[in-house]
Amino acid sequence: MATEIELKLQLTPQTAQRLSAHPLLAGIQPQGQHLLNTYYDTPALDLNARRIGLRFRKKGRQWLLTVKSAATVSGGLALRDEWEARAKPGQFDFSHVDAPKFRAILDEALPRLQAIFTTDFRRLAWQVPFGRSRIELVLDRGKIENDGRTTPICEIELELISGDVGDVFAVARQLQETLDLRPAVASKAERGYALFNNAQEKPFRAKAAVLDAGMSPVEAFRAIALGCLEQFQRNENGLVSASEDPEYVHQARIALRRLRSAIKLFAPVLPADFVATYNLAWQNLGTALGESRNWDVFVSETMPPILADFPNDRNTRRLLTEGMRRAKRARAASAHVVGLPDYSRLIVEFTAAVYGLQDQQRQDLTKFARKRLRSRDRQARLLAERVAELTPEDRHRMRICFKKLRYAIEFFTPLLSPKRLRPNLLALTQLQDELGLINDQVTARTLVEQTLEGRTPGPVHGWIAGRHELLLRALPEALDTWLAQRLPW
Repeated sequence: MATEIELKLQLTPQTAQRLSAHPLLAGIQPQGQHLLNTYYDTPALDLNARRIGLRFRKKGRQWLLTVKSAATVSGGLALRDEWEARAKPGQFDFSHVDAPKFRAILDEALPRLQAIFTTDFRRLAWQVPFGRSRIELVLDRGKIENDGRTTPICEIELELISGDVGDVFAVARQLQETLDLRPAVASKAERGYALFNNAQEKPFRAKAAVLDAGMSPVEAFRAIALGCLEQFQRNENGLVSASEDPEYVHQARIALRRLRSAIKLFAPVLPADFVATYNLAWQNLGTALGESRNWDVFVSETMPPILADFPNDRNTRRLLTEGMRRAKRARAASAHVVGLPDYSRLIVEFTAAVYGLQDQQRQDLTKFARKRLRSRDRQARLLAERVAELTPEDRHRMRICFKKLRYAIEFFTPLLSPKRLRPNLLALTQLQDELGLINDQVTARTLVEQTLEGRTPGPVHGWIAGRHELLLRALPEALDTWLAQRLPW
């Protein structure tokens, strides 16, 4: 068994034509070959469900049978276990798979295996010496095909042959200095399955981090941070295309909020310059998406009940029209930001920095988690117990405290008792929803004032003010419900 470490980068056909002229490849003769791959699975796609890839590859005159395990993918970097052996096409022999669990799954699926899709591409490969490392840079151009439907392939893979994984990122950064290369998370196999299923892309929601008590805090942070980054990247196409589905922006902002929350949560075990640099970098990107999210909420959530109550009010209709126009403009601005080369470089640099983190002093993760949860809980309680005297700015700060607490609980759930956590998390979620609605009304008032600047306040202003007052009156009850919960840590 070999462990495959590779970084995948997307590029346009025009950029691909300029690749061979890059100084990193000067004097290196590429090796070209045609690769034809057929991927197999059961009719129910059982292997894919277990995140196992199975393919026959024709490489020149030679056929290879390859099995790949689940990949950890973020920032374009994938780490996979891989088993490969010579074979005859259509004849499955899994004797080279030395992991009993994987082999048992493959043997059980054998009678039901069928061809699912093919990848057909031309590969140019350069062997790049870099420091003490040797890295294979490959350019793949071709197509994925299933039942007459196709999708193009145009990507670079940087695979570590020997040396330090950090050099893979260093090569990527040098390439990005002159070429527009974007880290990719979807493998050819994943794209092939999507083609087979005729799957439509949809907003990607956060997945629970896979933690265990044997990890160090830095290892736990790495798993959490890369999961947040994956969530953002898997919503990237929706952002770049300025999709009218507001959920892409919403999920991308959640990913960034979770990421920044994780950086602050684990700050005691992270280098101070790492915390300062990347907290600010992700904050700036989140701010760039903020206006788009604010206008989306205004148009899709705030305006419908107002329009229903005041259908004949000219200002109401004008607000909706103007809100839709500004929401579209804000989505275009978000697409522009995510489409910039600086964004792609940030993804690579952050991923490299996360993989480069080291434990200065190894700590027990469960003890660390309990300590950080107590700290987050204490900050929120101090504000909650003073709710009657809080200013609007204080309520905003309290909302952020509760959000950080909720994310911390979600991050550390695998280390604690889910049964004990559930009541606290449910009360916290309800409270966060209440605070979010209050904040939406504050934002709505600002957006209305911007849009109707200089006009006499009308029914819209009154509706928002009344809604805000009702929500404030309901807040103490939600706070009391949460304050009464037993601390699950």
